[in-house]
Amino acid sequence: MPSLATLMPREPQRLNMETDKKTVGYSSGGNLKSRLQCKLSQTANTEELCFEEMSHWSQSLERLLSSKYGMKIFQAFLKSEFSDENLEFWVVCEDYKKIKSSFRMSARAKKIFKCYIQAEAPREINIDHKTREVIRTNIKVPSAVCFDDAQKIVYGLMEKDSYPRFLKSDIYRTLLDSTSEPMRM
Repeated sequence: MPSLATLMPREPQRLNMETDKKTVGYSSGGNLKSRLQCKLSQTANTEELCFEEMSHWSQSLERLLSSKYGMKIFQAFLKSEFSDENLEFWVVCEDYKKIKSSFRMSARAKKIFKCYIQAEAPREINIDHKTREVIRTNIKVPSAVCFDDAQKIVYGLMEKDSYPRFLKSDIYRTLLDSTSEPMRM
């Protein structure tokens, strides 16, 4: 699974965006541009998103996920398709790997299993039975890598399925088009 790299915007064509750490969702009603403006302008912290950064998103899923805005916009797209659990799980696993305390790791592993892995979980991800059972065993003595197999499967699913659809989506196309004309979001 690729590691994350930070992308730096370089082009003068920019799209101003106001955002925060909240998850970008998908609202109904109005046109796509209005929905994006509503969801992406949630705080007064103004930062800029440029055409070059957005065009880098089309190079790989890794590039998309390494961008703060790319991940939020991809998540909005996945929510619109009712399939955001894969990205959510992938992010939760990335955070889980950073835990140092064995007590916290054990508690978090159980929560992740109950939420995403076990059969009929509220946010169940699409993994095979064998991987599910390996994880069930792994969380008995949790480590930073106990969800790696499932995370690789989910990343592969996003890379082969959701990501190509995102690149063809109205959300992505509208954002790319909007950077050619100055637009404050």
